Amino acid sequence: MKSAFQSAPARTRTGRLSFLIIPVAIFIFVLILSEPAALAQEQESVISDVEKRIEQINRQIAELRSRLKEEEKRESSLLSSLEKIRLNKRVLQNEIESLNLRRTLVNRQLNDLRLKAAETEKILQKEKEAVEKTLVTLYRYGRLDFMHFFLKAQNLETFLRESKNLTFLASYQGEAISSYLRTIEQMQSLEKELKEKMAEAESLLQQARANQSRLAEEEARNQKLLAEIKKNKTTYQQMVSELQESQEQLQHLLKRLQAQEISLPSPFIPLYERKGKLPWPVNGRVITRFGKEKHPRFNTVTINNGVEIAPSGQDRKIRAVHGGRVVFADYFQGYGNLIIIDHGLSYYTLYGHCASFLVRTGDLVRDGQDIALVGDSDSLKGECLYFEIRHKARPVDPLQWLKRR
Repeated sequence: MKSAFQSAPARTRTGRLSFLIIPVAIFIFVLILSEPAALAQEQESVISDVEKRIEQINRQIAELRSRLKEEEKRESSLLSSLEKIRLNKRVLQNEIESLNLRRTLVNRQLNDLRLKAAETEKILQKEKEAVEKTLVTLYRYGRLDFMHFFLKAQNLETFLRESKNLTFLASYQGEAISSYLRTIEQMQSLEKELKEKMAEAESLLQQARANQSRLAEEEARNQKLLAEIKKNKTTYQQMVSELQESQEQLQHLLKRLQAQEISLPSPFIPLYERKGKLPWPVNGRVITRFGKEKHPRFNTVTINNGVEIAPSGQDRKIRAVHGGRVVFADYFQGYGNLIIIDHGLSYYTLYGHCASFLVRTGDLVRDGQDIALVGDSDSLKGECLYFEIRHKARPVDPLQWLKRR
């Protein structure tokens, strides 16, 4: 009785200690589990972003191929030839990006499989050791029959204890061997999956290299045609003629746009009030000026309705010089990917040779908003922005409207 009362405080202390230890243990366990969970969640987010980007690129490739089919139907011309080369280049560039992103995903899967394979290898080794120990024990005991142990037992207590141990051993033996065999199958499956993923990664790499070679060939074709236009007077005059035709078509488009009514948020500052104060649409230097331009070799004179600006630095974003509404955002032969913004009162700004658009027809844009990326679509001078300002469809010198630098 005395001993029972003495042991009660010890149990109470143990209970209190357990009350403190269990929540702490649970907290540590949750914390340990949460770190891999957070990492897995972050990895899933990255994979999801990559997959979305691949889908976006695939849509762009489909659009470019559709444009390429349309271009194939057009009458053969220098501008059409340059556009087909440019579209082929864009398709290849997008395909290369898509392939590289897919390789990134496959390499992530490969790393995950290698880690899983390493963990499975450790489990396999432990289970192998367990099976080996079981087999050694079975070898030592011999046949597992109860009559054998009954005859060897010194008394009933010894027999019952040994038979219980052997029943457990027989059960464990079956489980251990089954688990070992399952792990071997899992390991073989992982090794097969690893080989398949490695082959897929190698295939994607080879496809990307092949596309890089094709891209280099397209670039060589582009440079050869541009060199021909610059050196051969007949070819150059053909190009000038095609560009003049494009200018006339653009003039018709602007007259149609002028006839349309658009709504702008009120109040708004008219473009003419910002003359000489407009921000530059892109950071860079002017490589083609407004007005008459004499060819240094052929002495022919062409009329430029705008300016071309080669970007400087890494910034390739084209910005709206003034607020307005986008009334055109599409390909236009001779100007490449072209954006036209209506600023009200028959004032327009035009942005040509774009690589891609960041706005769509109908969008309202504010001063300085990013609207496109600099490109080389239908450009004879490489990557640059073609920029025009028009009033009532008539071109004016943009340099008189932009801030002085």
